[in-house]
Amino acid sequence: MTSDTATPAASGNRPSRDPLLTFKAPISTSLSLGLGVLAWATFFAIWEGAVLLELGNPILFPGPGQVLSALYELLTERGLLWDIWVSVLRVMVSFGGACLVAIPLGILMGSFRAVEAFFNPVVSAWRYLPAPAFIPLLLMWFGASEEQKFALLFLGVIWFLVTLIMDHTREISADLINTGITLGGNRWQILWTVVIPASLPGIVTAMRQMLAVSWTYLVIAEIVAADNGIGAMMMRAKRFVHVDEIMAGIVVIGVLGLTFDFALRQARKLLFPYLDDED
Repeated sequence: MTSDTATPAASGNRPSRDPLLTFKAPISTSLSLGLGVLAWATFFAIWEGAVLLELGNPILFPGPGQVLSALYELLTERGLLWDIWVSVLRVMVSFGGACLVAIPLGILMGSFRAVEAFFNPVVSAWRYLPAPAFIPLLLMWFGASEEQKFALLFLGVIWFLVTLIMDHTREISADLINTGITLGGNRWQILWTVVIPASLPGIVTAMRQMLAVSWTYLVIAEIVAADNGIGAMMMRAKRFVHVDEIMAGIVVIGVLGLTFDFALRQARKLLFPYLDDED
């Protein structure tokens, strides 16, 4: 009897053989950072190994050291900092405009079926139209101006952002809304005091997702009739077959994207600390 009951207990106290692969198990911050560093170290090691083994044309496939050297020169001698500032400003202005439209529209569409029925057919249709297809029209309407670039970046994210915010708003528990109605709240009171606060975490998540898409459209916006910006710098490098400078531009965009993504993640944690375990 004693041995039969002791065996399951001993088995239950046995540590897992694969603690890192336990479903949804949290890991420490130091381990998370270590795994991230290991992933990047592996990537650069493979890249450097491919260069040393001459798996590609050295002119068209420079190594990490050459790319970093080109990046340093661009930052210190070639005015890349100004190009970075221009690109960041374009993304922030266009994305801010998209948020001003998408957030209230998405909340209303997710809250009221009549609003969704009116707007969703148009939003859904535009969502399947690639933003670069509008470049010829935008050039005719705005010329080679900043407005053309802002419009392209705006069109690249607005329709998806509206849909994501609508979906997050629709996921709010009906019990919250029914409680507000029971307590005597009218339609707009419930919208402001129940629906909007409950949907804010999802809105920040949607903004984080679509800001990444905005950065992916940046180069497309800047390779057409642009004199400055990271994309314009990359196109100038292409003319002279400076592949290291093109790769340096890609690295800069990646670093900027990760920086903004980290900022939004931290903002979400600060604003909604009770959701930390979900991020």
